[in-house]
Amino acid sequence: MSDTVFVLHTGGTIGMVDTAHGSAPVAGALAPYLDWIVENSNGELPPIEFLELDPPIDSANATPEDWCAIARVLHERRDDHTGFVVLHGTDTMAYTSSALSFLLPSFGKPVVVTGSQIPISRTRSDGRQNFIGALQVAARGDIREVSLLFGEVVLRGNRATKIDASGLDAFDSPRLAPLADIGIDIVANPSIAHAGQGEPGLVAGPLGKVAAMRLFPGFSASILANLCQPPLQGLVLEAYGAGNGPANDRDFLAAVEAATAAGIVIVVVTQCVRGSVQPGAYATGSALLRAGAVPGYDLTSEAALSKLAVLLGQGLDAARVRELMQHNIAGELTR
Repeated sequence: MSDTVFVLHTGGTIGMVDTAHGSAPVAGALAPYLDWIVENSNGELPPIEFLELDPPIDSANATPEDWCAIARVLHERRDDHTGFVVLHGTDTMAYTSSALSFLLPSFGKPVVVTGSQIPISRTRSDGRQNFIGALQVAARGDIREVSLLFGEVVLRGNRATKIDASGLDAFDSPRLAPLADIGIDIVANPSIAHAGQGEPGLVAGPLGKVAAMRLFPGFSASILANLCQPPLQGLVLEAYGAGNGPANDRDFLAAVEAATAAGIVIVVVTQCVRGSVQPGAYATGSALLRAGAVPGYDLTSEAALSKLAVLLGQGLDAARVRELMQHNIAGELTR
């Protein structure tokens, strides 16, 4: 194993250039900037090996197949490098960082997902600092899990969510403290480290067919019934507060019951930024669980969706998936 950090550029704002149709990722545009940063660091940054997806994508176009492709690239090179950096667009960065934590069980090395709000080619770009911080975290070796670095924090990848479309501190982890704070020094929080146990593995695709739906006042049961048709296998239901839904709507509960009876796994998470689903706290929440849904506790929507897709993709039966969705696998859940 060398002391290099492997850098995978998947696309996103950090490597975008101006085109006639607006900013877009362009193959070959990013590498010269990264090489210059490393070569002029006076040895403060580790040497890198760079690879770019062909073609690089805007993360708004990312798919579960892309999550699997990224995981395969990292798994194939796991033994060759000290750490790994994945450069990614911010729109779906939290989905990808969540998915990688489940696709690469017990990876045992730093995988730092980052990007920027401003292309690195521009004079005032957050991309340089995010890239530099990601390299340093990847080379340190004390955060040996999938993380998301942005601005002044390093977050667990499956706990992060995008909170700002234009600010430079675009991500937060409201339900778990940062893995590290980035100031004059990078100060890790070892008390919440999660390196995983067992041999490093790769969960190969394809993933399960899943969707997410947000409850709102006046929600029609027919929407749920129409969505819960083949090929759907799993649904993340973003409920109110502590996991509550319209318990007086018999059609809604009947649609939940019919979906779960058909083998669709329905996981209830909260719409709130903080807090957790609390089974039994309210009658409106208990009705959902009696209808066959399972609580996602403090899972983010991004983590719930990607975890559900990964578990269903392994061919597990619905009962086993329901069970595993309620248990911590990669630090995604406080239980």
